[in-house]
Formats: sequence, C-alpha cells, structure tokens
Amino acid sequence: MKKIALILILFISFSACKSSKNKRVVTKKARTTKTVSKKKTPKKSNTKTATTKTVTTKSNADVASIIDYAKTFEGVKYKYGGTTKKGMDCSGLIYTSFKKEAITLPRTTHGLSTTGDWIDLKEVQEGDLIFFATKKNSRKVNHVGIVTTSRIGYVEFIHASTSRGVMISNLAERYWYLAYVQARRIL
Repeated sequence: MKKIALILILFISFSACKSSKNKRVVTKKARTTKTVSKKKTPKKSNTKTATTKTVTTKSNADVASIIDYAKTFEGVKYKYGGTTKKGMDCSGLIYTSFKKEAITLPRTTHGLSTTGDWIDLKEVQEGDLIFFATKKNSRKVNHVGIVTTSRIGYVEFIHASTSRGVMISNLAERYWYLAYVQARRIL
C-alpha cells in the first residue's frame, strides 16, 4: 500500500510540472525597407486574397561591419559568460558583434540556435551563424560561430574556443566538420 501511495504521489508531482517556452525577440535596426505586394485577384470560390508583405533587408556593409567588429576580438582569451576584451565566450561574441549594429539576440547558444531561419550548409553566407555539438556522444548544440568567408566547399567562421580564445577556423577541419549541427540566418 505504501508503494502505491508513493508511486501515486510521484506521478501527480511530475504531471503537475509543465515547461513553458520563452519567446525570443529579435529586434533589427532597419536600414532598407522593401515592400512587396501582390495584386488582389477577383473573388472566386476557393481562392485566397493576397496580402502585403514587408521585408527588411540588411546591406552587405552591415554584415561586413558585424564580421569586422567580431574580428577585433581575435586573440581574446576564453571566459565563460564573457562579452569584453578581458574575456569572451562563443555566444558572447555573437551577442556583442550583432549588438553593435543594434540587433538584439539571445545571449545563450541554445537561444541563438532557435533564432532566425534554418538554412542548408550549401547556402551559407557571410554573417550566418553555424552551430556545433562538441561534447562526446551528443548532438545537442553547445557552440556557435559567425561565418566570415563562404565559397562552395569552403567556410571559415570566427568563434571563441575554450582552448585558444577567439579565433578563425575552417569548417573543413575534421573536428569542426564532425561537430557541425546546423546553420541559421539572422539577417
């Protein structure tokens, strides 16, 4: 009887716990706004009315500015939670570099891994974020970098390595190639 009561109490306590998803907010400083509108079609059965869609685009100068600012931290030692020249972690580098262009992003790697749009590795461009799982036997994202150079079959990215600090690496390196999980576009 005691075992049943204990199991019942555990069941009730676990079922009462619910997780909530926090919505991440990405704010962008608009430089160029392009409005794309579709013409309305005459009403027919089973047709949708067209809507107006506003697309905000960033110039290549903004992407270059983010990358150049990130490169100013090259050689800075790794510090968990760091966002300054005294010490920097991988998500801190991304957060600080985008913040300079008035783009607010989540501070953690996990938060960044759900921000923006997922893109195929073949479509990666400068300024995109690439994510890695560096823990043994795990595919859970725990590291992030900003793409600095992208050509077909060649991707370089800047990141904060725990062993060597802020540095530029190549995705073709065996370690990074095997650890790669996803790429996301913020801009």
